[in-house]
Amino acid sequence: MKIGIFGSEHQVEKQLIIKRLFEKLQALEADVFVDYTFHSYLAGCLNYSPSINGILREEPFDLDLALSIGGDGTFLRTIARINKQDIPILGINTGRLGFLADIGSNEIEEALEELFKNYYKIEERTLLALQTKEPVFKGYNYALNEVAILKRDTSSMITIHTFLNEEYLTSYQADGLVIATPTGSTAYSMSVNGPIIVPQNNSLVLSPVAPHSLNVRPLVIPDSSEITLSVESRSGNFLIALDGRSEICPTGMTFQVKKADYGAKVIKRYNHTFYQTLREKLMWGADTRMK
Repeated sequence: MKIGIFGSEHQVEKQLIIKRLFEKLQALEADVFVDYTFHSYLAGCLNYSPSINGILREEPFDLDLALSIGGDGTFLRTIARINKQDIPILGINTGRLGFLADIGSNEIEEALEELFKNYYKIEERTLLALQTKEPVFKGYNYALNEVAILKRDTSSMITIHTFLNEEYLTSYQADGLVIATPTGSTAYSMSVNGPIIVPQNNSLVLSPVAPHSLNVRPLVIPDSSEITLSVESRSGNFLIALDGRSEICPTGMTFQVKKADYGAKVIKRYNHTFYQTLREKLMWGADTRMK
């Protein structure tokens, strides 16, 4: 089995976990390939040179699956590196919360053994595509979690004129607007009181950030909708962020956000469910008085 390793470059205190991962892969006789940035980090900062079969630089990657080592941010960067290649990804969590990277350090060996026995499930996750007349982001205009339109300065709000399938919806006067997939409903959107949506739901959610009107609420729409937006701002510009990658854009431009024509493949263990993750990560039903 050909496995690609993608990782965070801020894991000095997690190096024992990383070594356990490579040792287990070697014991399973995997063909291991490491992303070039992570390989440089391992050799330079950690002084660790695991036995590998090659270094991943330019696409396409000849891989059966990919492992993302870090938190959800690392997982999102791995999604971008995989791009449109049909390679499923497993997230190993060495970060904090972890909705995407949900394999704990105590599960590494068992999870890898299940992979080599083909005992796992693959979930197809929706991606959002940003369409602009002039390129805004270099090479990768997609987001797994959300597209966020945000004010750039700290003083004045922005006005976001919003159309759904060419029908006028409203003009949000707010600090921003988050357009989230079901996967992203537990990320930025949730922090601004958007609803949680199960990953298999064919929906998107529009969640305003600090809206000027208390009547404005998050809105769930079909993921077949095409969202057209234009922004007014006193500063003359605003931010567009794709999964946290942001660029400055001038007011006056019109752009679209819609479901991408391909999805991301996320590997999950059979004993991991979304509802279990909600209970564990958000501590649903937990009584902090109990010790």
